Amino acid sequence: MERLKLSVIGLGFIGLPLSLSYAMKGAKVIGIDVLDSLVDDINKGISYHLEYYKGKSLSEILQEQIAAGRFKATTNYEETADQVDTYMITVGIPVRNGDPDMSHIIGAAQYLAKVLKKGDLVILRSTVIPGTTEEVVKPILEESGLIAGVDFDLAYASERIAEGRAFEEFINMPLTVGGVNQRSAERAKKVLSFVTEAEIHIASIKVVETAKVIENIQRDVNIAMVQEFARLAEKMGIDTFELIKTANTHKRVNLLVPGPGVGGYCLPNALYYLLPKAEENQVSLNLLKTARLINDRVPEMLVAMMKEKLEAKGKSLSGAKIAVFGLAMKDYSNDDRISPAHQVVEHLLLNGAVVKAYDPAVPTEQTFKVDNISEAVEEADGLFLLAMQKEFEEINWIELFNKMTPHAVVIDTKNRIPQNIELNGTIVRI
Repeated sequence: MERLKLSVIGLGFIGLPLSLSYAMKGAKVIGIDVLDSLVDDINKGISYHLEYYKGKSLSEILQEQIAAGRFKATTNYEETADQVDTYMITVGIPVRNGDPDMSHIIGAAQYLAKVLKKGDLVILRSTVIPGTTEEVVKPILEESGLIAGVDFDLAYASERIAEGRAFEEFINMPLTVGGVNQRSAERAKKVLSFVTEAEIHIASIKVVETAKVIENIQRDVNIAMVQEFARLAEKMGIDTFELIKTANTHKRVNLLVPGPGVGGYCLPNALYYLLPKAEENQVSLNLLKTARLINDRVPEMLVAMMKEKLEAKGKSLSGAKIAVFGLAMKDYSNDDRISPAHQVVEHLLLNGAVVKAYDPAVPTEQTFKVDNISEAVEEADGLFLLAMQKEFEEINWIELFNKMTPHAVVIDTKNRIPQNIELNGTIVRI
């Protein structure tokens, strides 16, 4: 069998582990990204991704695949074109003030159109507005003078991995794929099955695109629902997490858990990928909009809770020192894109608090970040636990609380502080 030669366009949280998944299976992979600094780091074997596979970190895997000659990164599409015949586009669509920004994915398609050749296969693997593959990407690629489904093949395949489990889920997560014609779909399925061992379903492109968006939205709605349950449980004086655990003993119930909000690149953006088509077709998505609003308001609600609890102790949030543990968008991640923790910090600062945040995994520089736990909690009036990292599992909470001011307020959004721990102040578990 001829060796698979492909290029992955976009070397972020999806593209880099996807590239290495193919390289580990023996494919020749060239990753493309527009960021010179990122490409330089990757070619040096440097990555901050918290991904592991069979006991090896992503950085170790990256270094091995570079040394074996199976992977390299570049910014040069022209350099790549003669070496591959398959492209996977993993470039994202950021949302700015509720509007999806298509510029990155359009730019990638424009660059690719300049080097596209007969016989190539292009697979879009980003989460997109339904219709993007056929209505946006296809016309741009056809500016090459080549016709999709005739001169080159074009397909869309949903990406379903969770950060932190990328390598395993690229192998074991079932996929769906659609092509502009049957040949494109079958060819894409064959390339996907090079890594994916689970079942791969073929459907129409627009169905696959839409399904991917609603897969994310259903979790957004589930989390909004349990946020409402959490507020009720607090007023009733019962434990939210025990409530959810008890409900989930029913085999047809799968409630997620509340937290500091919904973060990351997927769930908060999903509604805004669906809205353009809903508005175009005059369909109201009131339930989904309400769920998004509920989740968006959680960080502000948490800060209001901190303010209320401090005032009950005779303290003011304005001027108070507040420690924040965890800036990542979810537990055990180094990704702080669209992180609820940043929104909590923003509301704290707007209320005049002095914020000292610590997250050992997130590399993003911030003026309010500190270098260690002690610096964050020393003489702190309040503490938010917003995202777990390995280091936080080893915290001696009694020693930590003794470093805080008397009558401090701690809000544990992860249900990680042991129930038998007491504080000369208030611990709120939500």
